[in-house]
Amino acid sequence: MSGQFSDRLAAAERPAGYWLFSAPVDLAAFLGSALLSLGLLAWGARHGLLHDETPDWTWVALVLMIDVAHVWATGFRVYFDRAELARRPQLYFGVPILALLAGIMLYQLGEATFWRVLAYVAVFHFVRQQSGWVALYRAKLREPRDWQRWLDAAAIYLATLYPLVYWHAHLPRHYWWFLEGDFLALPPLASSLLAPVYWTVLGLYAARSAWHWLRGQPNPGKDLVVGTTALCWYLGIVTFNSDYAFTVTNVVIHGVPYLVLIIWYVRSRQEAGSLAPRGIAQTVGMVLGAVWLLAYAEELVWDRAVWQERGWLFGSPLDAEHLQGVLVPLLAVPQLTHYVLDGFIWRRGRNPSLQRLLR
Repeated sequence: MSGQFSDRLAAAERPAGYWLFSAPVDLAAFLGSALLSLGLLAWGARHGLLHDETPDWTWVALVLMIDVAHVWATGFRVYFDRAELARRPQLYFGVPILALLAGIMLYQLGEATFWRVLAYVAVFHFVRQQSGWVALYRAKLREPRDWQRWLDAAAIYLATLYPLVYWHAHLPRHYWWFLEGDFLALPPLASSLLAPVYWTVLGLYAARSAWHWLRGQPNPGKDLVVGTTALCWYLGIVTFNSDYAFTVTNVVIHGVPYLVLIIWYVRSRQEAGSLAPRGIAQTVGMVLGAVWLLAYAEELVWDRAVWQERGWLFGSPLDAEHLQGVLVPLLAVPQLTHYVLDGFIWRRGRNPSLQRLLR
C-alpha cells in the first residue's frame, strides 16, 4: 500500500504537460528533425552519395540554412532584444571582443592550431546542447535529483562522446569537423574499452524508461532526445565513414530544435510586450528570413576571401591572402560567440524569461 501511495503522490506532483513547447512542436523539432536526417541518409545511400563528396545542395540546405543560420539565431535571443542586451551588457559585448582577440592569437600560433581549437570548442557545444535538452525536460517534469539524474546524464553524454572517441580512435576518416586533421588521434583501445560502458548505460536507460512508462510516469521528450541523439550520432560517425552521412545526421538534429527554441523565445517576448506583437507566421518568417540572410552574407565573405569553393553561389574570389590573420578570426566571431553565450543564456536560474518554458 505504501508503494502505491508513493506512486500516486509522485504522479500528482508531476505537471500535466510533458512537452517544452507543445506535443506537435516538440515532436516536429526532435522526432521530425531525426526522421529528416535518417530519410536523407537512406536517400543518399540509395543514390550512391555515401562514398562521394557531399553535393552542393546538401551544403546549402543543411550547412548554410540550418547550421550557420542557427548560429545567427542567437541574435534574436540577445542582440536584437534591447531589454536583454541591457540586462548583461558586459557579457554580451565582452564575449565577441574576447573571441576576436583569442582568435587572432590562436591564428598567430598557426592555422592548424586555430582550427583545432575551434573544432573542439564546437564539439563541446554540440555535446552540451543535447545534455541541455535533457536537463530542460527533467526540469519540466520536476524529476528528482537522485541516482536517475546521473543515469540521464551518463546516457546523453555517452550517446555523443562514444561516437567521438570512436572517431578519434579510427583516424583518418573520410570526413572531419572543420578541416582535415583537426582532431588528435587516440589509440583504438580507447573506443574498445568505452564500447561496453556505452551499451550498458544506454541499456539501463532504456530499461528505466520502460519501467516509468509502465508506471504511468514517462518523460517522452527526454526519451526522444536521448534516443534520437544516440541513433543519429552512432549512424553518422560509427556506422558510416562518409562525409554525407556525418553531415545529414549531425546538422539537422542540432540546428532545427535550436531554431524552434529561438522562435518560441521571440514569441514569448512578444506576448510579454517586450517586442512588437506579430502573428506566428510573421514571426517564423522574420526569424528565418533574417538568419538566412545573415548566414548567406557570412558565407559569402568566407567563400570569396578564404575558401574559394562555390563561385557559382557567392561570386568571384577576392585576393585577401594578406588579411587572413585578422579576417579568419573575425569571421569566426559569430560561431565563438554563439558557443560561449549558449552556456549562459539558457541557464534557468539567471534567465527569468526561460521559466515560462517550464510552466
